[in-house]
Amino acid sequence: MKIGCIVMAAGNARRFGSNKLDARVEGKTLLRRALEAVPAACFDRVAVVTQYPRGMDLAREMGFLPVENPRPDLGLSHTIALGMAHMQDMDGVMFQVSDQPLLRRDSVERLVALAHDGVRGNPCLFPASLFPELTALEGDHGGSAVIRRHPDLLLLVEAPPQELTDVDTPQALEVLTGEKCR
Repeated sequence: MKIGCIVMAAGNARRFGSNKLDARVEGKTLLRRALEAVPAACFDRVAVVTQYPRGMDLAREMGFLPVENPRPDLGLSHTIALGMAHMQDMDGVMFQVSDQPLLRRDSVERLVALAHDGVRGNPCLFPASLFPELTALEGDHGGSAVIRRHPDLLLLVEAPPQELTDVDTPQALEVLTGEKCR
């Protein structure tokens, strides 16, 4: 089976107040940490969808396909559509967000859909049969809408709750990691 990965790194991070993907934890940006959590050998293609030139450069540096999102204001569905345009030949695709600073590579390797105590989290892997629904999403809607329509296809893999925590503000990052946002 050919499996692709789409790293979603195009958001405006309004609640964070600045580009949160540049925030550092243990000396590494959130985006670098997210890309390092991708077990590249498990995927036939990894696309990084971002609006940021530094994100495009980092994707190239790590051997991933950079995909520019010049219109992040169109919402999450636009990021998904841009990434999916490069995944149509895959049998499945995993979506990974880029603001989970404690997500570990070995957890992603075990992945179908990460969870804690039976509550679904990110990243999530979707079979090709759901690609049309993913590409039909609109506005700021993501894969959760598709998952809700197909609960029979959902298989959860347990992970510690800290790994599944995303950060939307500098304060949330500081609470999660114990490091001051810089």
